[in-house]
Amino acid sequence: MCPDNFSADAACAQENCSYQDVLKYLNLSMNNELFVMTRPVKNYKEPTYVSLELLLYAILDVVEKDQKFIPYVWTVTRWHNDYISWDPNQFCGIDNISVPTEILWKPDLTIEEMTEKDKAPPSPYLTINDKGDVEVQNDQVLVSTCRMHTYNFPFDIQSCNLSFKSVIHTVKDIRLQPSDNSSEATEWSREVMRTQYEWLFINMNVTTNNASDPLGQDIVVYTITMKRRSVLYIVNFLLPVLFFLCLDLASFLISDHGGEKLSFKVTVLLAVTVLQLILNEILPSSSNSIPLIAVYCIGIFALMMLSLFETIFVMYLMEKDSASDGNEAEGDQRATESGNNQGKANFYSCHRELQKWIPSACVCAVSAAETPCEPLPVAEEDNRAKLMEECQALEKLSGELKAIEKTLALLLNNRKEEEKPGYWTRVAKRFNKVFFIGYVTVVSMFLVFIFLKWNIV
Repeated sequence: MCPDNFSADAACAQENCSYQDVLKYLNLSMNNELFVMTRPVKNYKEPTYVSLELLLYAILDVVEKDQKFIPYVWTVTRWHNDYISWDPNQFCGIDNISVPTEILWKPDLTIEEMTEKDKAPPSPYLTINDKGDVEVQNDQVLVSTCRMHTYNFPFDIQSCNLSFKSVIHTVKDIRLQPSDNSSEATEWSREVMRTQYEWLFINMNVTTNNASDPLGQDIVVYTITMKRRSVLYIVNFLLPVLFFLCLDLASFLISDHGGEKLSFKVTVLLAVTVLQLILNEILPSSSNSIPLIAVYCIGIFALMMLSLFETIFVMYLMEKDSASDGNEAEGDQRATESGNNQGKANFYSCHRELQKWIPSACVCAVSAAETPCEPLPVAEEDNRAKLMEECQALEKLSGELKAIEKTLALLLNNRKEEEKPGYWTRVAKRFNKVFFIGYVTVVSMFLVFIFLKWNIV
């Protein structure tokens, strides 16, 4: 320490000054507990004014399911100690020193929303200037609770608060105030921002709730507003659901005959169900209102379910028409078989008559001297063989005619079905056409409504 006169100052400039000289002058040591035990004011009626500054370095995570906000922040706390001051001219111009935080009193500030204590060690030093102003700087990873509003997910904007206040001191002891305004805090946070995770930092609003009650406490609230980056959710979730809806619309081009259309619709419906399960793992269950993305998924699921029911109903009508056509065809077949049996009976009757007539046939030798005619065995055998060949030829021809008749009847029935469908088939096609027009209209109105609510059109 140097004397005050001018000549001594010149000599003092050649001397070496140390921070220990300042500490000895202030009587600051680890053993002096008076600087730690009480609030550093000479008049207890005067409150200690504590200024607070907060900078947002990074947005590490936002857990919607647990409603947690995890930022990385830098806090600067300043206050005045009435028992600390010195003249820098007496100590070679030393106007500030750094000392361990354990040797001086510090305000007991806490964050209301903090749910887990910061595991990182606090800053081991604080800074004191020659006028008695004390400053502590700390970096913290805060795990805080934040009320998430997921109605507009994934196009939502979230606002999370960090409320600083004293643990036990009232406004009679500590008056808390921010050292910067909202615009300064926002600008400085943007300059030092390192990472923002999937969020885009918008601004930081600083408000002070000054207590009017002497037993109340001042609260400084930092409101961090951020917007979600929604591109990944659009690509991985919204567009696939929309594509599945387009596939459902395209399924109307598939024929209703057979089960291909029904199985295709069921497969698409199950795919949307899987996406809904993924969404359930993202959104919090404590939301007061149903998020728009849930309405989007449930609405599309309901529309596709309605389309599935319509397909089942149309297939039922067409199957009903096919059943009636089958009964008619079975009746025609029975009538044809009856006619065929009658033809066979006539053929066999003719054959029996032939068998009776052949033995009685005679070949007579016409002459005036001989007795009445005698049967000629050779002629009888020839006639019988000739008649049997004719009968076999007729039977073969009858079978071929029956086969041709069946083929012509089948072709005629198919042509009739193609040219003139049944009654229930006509009803099903008309219903399918009307439903498709209404379905496309309802889907378009629903998508426009959802996108307008999301403010993306």
